[in-house]
Amino acid sequence: MKLFKRPSLVGIDADAALCEARKLIARKVEQPARRAFLQRSLSLGGLSMLTGCSISDNASVEAALSRISRINDEVQGWLFDPSKLAPTYPESMITRPFPFNAYYGESEVRQVDEATYRLEVTGLVADKRSWRLEELRAMAQQDQVTRHICVEGWSAIGKWGGVPFGDFLRRIGADTQAKYVGFKCADDYYTSIDMATALHPQTLLALSYDGQPLPPKYGFPMKLRMPTKLGYKNPKHIQAVFVSNTYSGGYWEDQGYNWFGGS
Repeated sequence: MKLFKRPSLVGIDADAALCEARKLIARKVEQPARRAFLQRSLSLGGLSMLTGCSISDNASVEAALSRISRINDEVQGWLFDPSKLAPTYPESMITRPFPFNAYYGESEVRQVDEATYRLEVTGLVADKRSWRLEELRAMAQQDQVTRHICVEGWSAIGKWGGVPFGDFLRRIGADTQAKYVGFKCADDYYTSIDMATALHPQTLLALSYDGQPLPPKYGFPMKLRMPTKLGYKNPKHIQAVFVSNTYSGGYWEDQGYNWFGGS
């Protein structure tokens, strides 16, 4: 395994610099979850990339954090094992009730009409026709009891059922050598993931929760369930899937969260 030598911090008091950077983050970032996430991410390993840069202003700190985030994405992608399974649990360990989680309140949950719903498929795929829910439910289904890990620091265990997403991608003739799979959702959320995670055997196009059709508060008509990713990478109320070689970011990722988002 190749070892990387950390560059020296020319003219910088590392402890003082790290402390000041964290203070700037706390003052600048509005969302508590993102603030905590960035503060945890900023370590002396990340600070080493500040060599030769001023850390006395927000712009420099934000630029350094962006660089750290991009390197984190690259390292997580390199370390990701597409054949390694996330832990599974007995149904007796399911968290009841499973927590609601979104960037809006539960009273604002989007209502999607099943009768008119169509899943749009675009990008680097052979079959671009739209899909009705009944067609997706007719495909081979898989259940999993896995842990949802939130970037805010909590976790919960739930039972999800649906179509293995890799099977769906192969069914539509997706280019599995493409870099990204992106999602657009009825609640205006959007995100994108790497192809290796999309093809992971535990990545589900989830249509049910705990043996019942997926409730609106958990993402009806479908959500992407990935136990190998943090919660914000699991989009709900999915309306469109697209395969691409163009990076398209995500709702939280565009505000500073790591894009890879591995758990």
